[in-house]
Amino acid sequence: MSGLDKMKSRILEEADHSAKEIIGKAQTEAEAIIKAAEEEARTEAAKISEKAERDAADYAERVASSMDMRRKQAYLSAKQDVISHILKSAYDTVMDLDVREYFDMLEKLLEKYVLPEEGVICFSERDLGRMPEGFSGKIKTIAAAKGGSLTLSDEARDIDGGFLLVYGGIEENCTIKAVFDAKREELSDQVNRILFG
Repeated sequence: MSGLDKMKSRILEEADHSAKEIIGKAQTEAEAIIKAAEEEARTEAAKISEKAERDAADYAERVASSMDMRRKQAYLSAKQDVISHILKSAYDTVMDLDVREYFDMLEKLLEKYVLPEEGVICFSERDLGRMPEGFSGKIKTIAAAKGGSLTLSDEARDIDGGFLLVYGGIEENCTIKAVFDAKREELSDQVNRILFG
């Protein structure tokens, strides 16, 4: 082997050795990069998984809260329906009282609302037609006891039941509907307490 061949051989050996070192180093670095990338991927996957679990828990909580709110609203709506039905039923019961009980109730209502002034009392056509004998005398007596006087109007008014008191052009609405409407909140509270505690 000549000196040139030896030199070539030595250069090739060194190049081969250098290449092996570079390849080994590159493989080690590549393995470290892959290992770091895998670790980073596992960390990111864990973060994504934790976030997904939190998001799922938050969503489940919102759904449960929404369902609870809807349940409460449905319950409240049902309560209001029951209370309204009972008040309507009570109104119907008052309107369907027999004549004696109905006009006894109107007497009490008149005692409460009559003023110590001169006025006119007006009834519905139905009540004018079924008014008990002597009731107009009771009206006069009740008004006089309060220091006033009432004249019974023979002109029927378009009202459900009860009466209107007219003093100097100002009407006091004492119809059954007006009394129920004025007391609706109080009556609703009473029915609510009785039925739902």
